[in-house]
Amino acid sequence: MRSAAAFRRFAATVLATCALGFALAQEAPGPAPAPAAAAEAGEALPTPPPPPVTGTAWLLMDYESGQILAGENIDQRVEPASITKVLTSYVIAAEMKAGKISPDDQVMMTENAWRKGGAGTDGSYSGFPVNQTAPLVEMEKGMVVQSGNDAAIALAEHVAGSEEAFAALMNAYARRIGMKNSNFVNSHGLSDPDHYSTPRDLALLGAAMIRDFPEQYAYNAIKEFTVGPITQRNRNLLLWRDQSVDGIKTGHHSGAGYCLMASAKRGDQRLISVVMGSTGESQRANDSLALLNWGFRFHETHRLYDPSSPVSVQKVWKGKVDEVQLGVAEPLLVSLPRGRYGQLKPSMDVPATLVAPIEKGQEIGRVRVTLDGKVVAERPLVALEAVQQAGFFKRLWHEFLMWWYAD
Repeated sequence: MRSAAAFRRFAATVLATCALGFALAQEAPGPAPAPAAAAEAGEALPTPPPPPVTGTAWLLMDYESGQILAGENIDQRVEPASITKVLTSYVIAAEMKAGKISPDDQVMMTENAWRKGGAGTDGSYSGFPVNQTAPLVEMEKGMVVQSGNDAAIALAEHVAGSEEAFAALMNAYARRIGMKNSNFVNSHGLSDPDHYSTPRDLALLGAAMIRDFPEQYAYNAIKEFTVGPITQRNRNLLLWRDQSVDGIKTGHHSGAGYCLMASAKRGDQRLISVVMGSTGESQRANDSLALLNWGFRFHETHRLYDPSSPVSVQKVWKGKVDEVQLGVAEPLLVSLPRGRYGQLKPSMDVPATLVAPIEKGQEIGRVRVTLDGKVVAERPLVALEAVQQAGFFKRLWHEFLMWWYAD
């Protein structure tokens, strides 16, 4: 506390506002309120390690929270092979949404596309005749379902004029998605030293495709597709083994080995697996399904806080109102071992003193959720409403109170 003499000198300048008779001493923030109520949790059981995976790099990710549930070499540079075509689909969908192309566009199967990716090559092809056109949506299905390299090249030429220009678009969209360790030089995934990604980046790509363009993502669940007299089956064996699997994409060439990015949804929970550098078509499918089964059996996803609900109410100095509601800008979800929900510990980091004006959406602090002392989720806390500055006399009174309660 300040000396009595100092108080008398300062109080003389406060006029008669002492009659307001209230104090807004800001308390240090305590723990955040408990997360939103969840369904009754089951008995907490020890979580066994994930199943063994035959491959050079792999991971399992929860779609809603983005948490990596298990993985090995998740940031290792790998050749994505035909999983590349997921990004090609993403670019096509984004350009279509922007009004630059249409699903009814007639796409030419050029001689360049046919020679580089058609039936006369060692890779997968769609079977569209050379120097003839097909609707863009049909050409895309030929790329997605049949993994047609020729269709991928033809689509790239149609969208951007050339493969090189389309690759530039791919890299721009990849950065927007958050793929920080990837580079693409073609639309189909055939081997090139400058064409690479990582399991983490590919999982982010899969999640973005599911979230942003569900209609085009649904092409990945088509089991077979016919072009002319040729019917080809989708190479993702999991579409026949598990009804919850609805994608995403296989890949294979000598440099990449056998690869599979798969996704399944059971109830409200969706998981994404990425297996790279496997030894065979069946092996990549077996390992991917084992990972998905392990993830669904031993993990659960909970929505902790919604943007529409305040996480905390904090006092404000010098404002027209004396409190501000703080919350999250986006839903805060967390994935954790089954039965551990009740052991989550939320906390807040908020400044001890908040002074108006405060803008709506302004970042004020952070909310953290820990399990066994480890942070499992963390998000910024933002003001859910604006707080305008108070009038002169209230600001003067709060200035006195802030000075009086200062250490």
